[in-house]
This record gives sequence, structure tokens and C-alpha cells, in this order.
Amino acid sequence: MTFEKIIFYLFAGILILAAIRVITARNPVHSALFLVLAFFSSAALWILLEAEFLAITLVLVYVGAVMVLFLFVVMMMNINIDVMREGFIKYLPIGVAVAVISAIEMAVVITGNFGPDKVQGLVRKGVEYKNTEAIGNVLYTDYLFAFEVAAVLLLVAIVAAIALTMRKRPNTKFQNPSEQVMVKKADRLRMVNMESEERQS
Repeated sequence: MTFEKIIFYLFAGILILAAIRVITARNPVHSALFLVLAFFSSAALWILLEAEFLAITLVLVYVGAVMVLFLFVVMMMNINIDVMREGFIKYLPIGVAVAVISAIEMAVVITGNFGPDKVQGLVRKGVEYKNTEAIGNVLYTDYLFAFEVAAVLLLVAIVAAIALTMRKRPNTKFQNPSEQVMVKKADRLRMVNMESEERQS
């Protein structure tokens, strides 16, 4: 077994364990942190596939932006975990069905596009090859519409996350910036004249 295969199986195992913990962890913050670990493991696998641009994009976009936003939303929403656990058994069959269908779809795609005959035909590119330029040419020509749809979906997700965090709570204190700007010294400061007292020995 080569060193490359050892690294692949190592990160693949970490990815599978992290993905399982994402859906089995009881604390949503822990689930988000396990999802970050899954993203890092996926990025390592993409580096092994010589897709460095996709790997660094996954780390910067999802780990550095989306997951941080998700963590803030989860922590600020104050989710009642006990209430969420009550409906777990009720939605378990639907979740298992969706997981099985997703696994079958991925298996069909993988076996259809990455068979033994096609893998043998793959050629490793040299150092002068730039996968970033190649991805850009394909992304902004053949898949331009899908790219724009994904951008709109991400924008809607950001707006929805901000809207969830901006809801009013009974014990939350808000400040009015316009009132703070218009404040004057006479409203906040009062000079008081006091007679001096003699010091008693």
C-alpha cells in the first residue's frame, strides 16, 4: 500500500466519522463543528485528486464564511434541544429514505463516470497546468446559469440567517444610533458647585 493510499483512507475515515457525528450529535454547535471537520477532510481528499483550487475554496467559503455564520445563528437562536428531540423518531423514516435515495444517486453517478476503463484513461497533468484557469473557463461558459442560481441561493440563505437573528426578544436592549449622535453635552453633564469644607484635625 502506497503512502498516497494511506493518506486517502485516513482522511476518508475521518470524513465518514465526522459526517455520522453531524447527524448524531445532540448539541447543534457540536454538529456544526463536526461539519467543519468533514469539510477539512473533503478538502484534503480534493488535494489528493490534484484539485487544489476546489480544496482551498471549500475551506475559505464553507469553513471560513458559511459555517461561521451558521454557528452564530445557532448560538443566537437559543434552540430548545429537548423539543427538537421529541420529533426525532417521527421523522426518522423520512430521513432514512432520503439518505438511501441520496446514496443510490451518488453510486449511480460514481459508477457511471468513474469506471475502471475511464480511470485508466486519466492522465496526470504537469506542473504548468493551471486547474484554476480550466475551472474558470468551464464555470463561466458551460455552467454559467447553474453558477448564477447557486449565487442567488447563497444570497437568500444569508438574508434568511440575518432575518432569524434580528427577531425581537423580550429581554433584549436596543440602542438608537440617531439619538446617540444628537446628544449634547448639556444633556449628559451637569456642573455642581459645592462649598469647600474645612478639614477637621
